[in-house]
Amino acid sequence: MDEHQNAAMSIDPAAFKKGMRHLAASVTLITTRHDGNRGGLTATAVCSVSADPPQILVCVNKSASAHDPIGEAGIFCVNILSPGHRKIAERFAGMHGIEGDERFHDIGEWSVLATGAPVLHGCPVSFDCKLVSRLSAGTHTIYIGEIVDLRLDAMATPLLYADGNFVHGEALKHAAAMLAAKES
Repeated sequence: MDEHQNAAMSIDPAAFKKGMRHLAASVTLITTRHDGNRGGLTATAVCSVSADPPQILVCVNKSASAHDPIGEAGIFCVNILSPGHRKIAERFAGMHGIEGDERFHDIGEWSVLATGAPVLHGCPVSFDCKLVSRLSAGTHTIYIGEIVDLRLDAMATPLLYADGNFVHGEALKHAAAMLAAKES
């Protein structure tokens, strides 16, 4: 296939983004610590890779303020957010113009697990990872981390993002119950 045919097969980036709005996903906070400074970003491009060894991948825009610190530190934590974390999700998405360590100030309760990456309390789960691989893919880097520790909160429910909106994970349970009732 020549270069012209390959280019003809690509879609417009705006159309791609519009299509991706229909892919509902958990809202996550990817955090790291490098040279004593914390960094992080809100992301939905997160996926399990392997159960043995346990691995997870995150896709981080190369222009994100936390992109380079994640790669340089070699550690990150994937915090699956709960509905009570919406303001934190907005701040770490850059909606407030705050970057770097300042994103952590006066919001959320933070601790660390094995790697030292920031862990947000109240998440359904936080996966503490050491970076094992990376791959450049267009505007993003795919970071693959081996999960070395985790924190679970069985009482917490996930915050989701679909069609440009934050959605409470409890809405899915309600919808599933209504669907089951209709089918019986």
